[in-house]
Amino acid sequence: MTQIEYAQKGIVTKQIEEVALKEKRSPEFIMEGLIKGTIVIPKNINHQIEAMGVGKGLRTKVNANIGTSSDIVDINAELLKVKAAIEAKADSIMDLSTGGDLDFFRRKILHESTIVVGNVPIYQAAVEVATKEGSIVHLTKDYLLKTIEKQAQDGIDYMTLHCGVTQSSLERLINQGRIEDIVSRGGSFLAVWMLYHEKENPLYEYFDDILEIVKKYDVTISLGDGFRPGAIADATDRAQIEELIILGELHKKALKAGVQSMIEGPGHVPIDQIITNAKIEEAVCEGAPFYVLGPVVTDIAPGYDHITSAIGGALMASYGADMLCYVTKAEHVRLPNPEDVREGVIVTRIAAHAADIAKKIPGAIDWDIEMSKARKNLDWNKMIELSIDPNYVKSQRESSMPKESDVCTMCGKFCAIKLLNKALRNR
Repeated sequence: MTQIEYAQKGIVTKQIEEVALKEKRSPEFIMEGLIKGTIVIPKNINHQIEAMGVGKGLRTKVNANIGTSSDIVDINAELLKVKAAIEAKADSIMDLSTGGDLDFFRRKILHESTIVVGNVPIYQAAVEVATKEGSIVHLTKDYLLKTIEKQAQDGIDYMTLHCGVTQSSLERLINQGRIEDIVSRGGSFLAVWMLYHEKENPLYEYFDDILEIVKKYDVTISLGDGFRPGAIADATDRAQIEELIILGELHKKALKAGVQSMIEGPGHVPIDQIITNAKIEEAVCEGAPFYVLGPVVTDIAPGYDHITSAIGGALMASYGADMLCYVTKAEHVRLPNPEDVREGVIVTRIAAHAADIAKKIPGAIDWDIEMSKARKNLDWNKMIELSIDPNYVKSQRESSMPKESDVCTMCGKFCAIKLLNKALRNR
């Protein structure tokens, strides 16, 4: 049975207990969310990890993308990225590899990861077919479904499936026109295949078959946004919204079948449209967990898109998004390295935590209160311990030590806190 089916029968599983304990919620709260489709526990029955929950009323989660490319194939580098993501306290990683032995890489990453692992099956299916036969247009439905089953058997916890790229939504995108058309790699693969064959997207046409496959392993479906905007000027257009409507319908269908699912979201979105995107998803998809990439709020900052996405992510999560996919500073420039991964996770965790305070997630603000108390007491060891990146804070302090050990070189002996603390003691 899947976690949804256990919840429907009133059975508290080990996974439900683990999530409830982490989230400071009752098992009944988690079970109700599973039944309603507003919470998912992405954990394959074949992947031995501690459970993690995504959804309404839970802490905003952070995902880190890793993976090889056709230009750079180095499994050791990818394993260093896995380690960096875990050490920086990411909640999940996604293997987006498109170069090298994809089966070997996936299995190695699953073996090394102590956290949730997701991926995108169309990547492997399309890349292997293109390598063997010269073009992704030779991809067959059977090959795609076999790839999904193989990855599910290996232990993948959640899969991005671009089921909303349909003949009707693709036609709407083409007729409408965009500055950047399709920037989703999976969405592009499928659009190229559909335009060549003049047939429906197999992920949409054979959705029932996919549900049967993933249900056996309790794999969570991440309904992918193949038409996510890649330019802020394209945000919230008709193609994006039609795809979202389709994804909402498929979420409901999956829930009825006992399969967990969440909705993926944009992308590049200007600040004034972020709340709109969050509220439309909540309404159209009936509160399904919302998993967003960024969003990036301006297109002009390559090299700094970990910052543009943290701005958008904090806002989107505060309005209801449940998981943020990080964007590293390497985005739009090159394949990220392990340090990019570490920094990307930290920056996105800051955005997620800021949103959790706004959403009044249980215990979220307690961390900040403890930090504020340590600052008042000028307790530097405690401040370093409580910081989101302790090693960095420690190194920065040691690089500029003050003459008086209980302050910093910003204010030195004129530290506002120290002066007032002394004055209060002498009253």
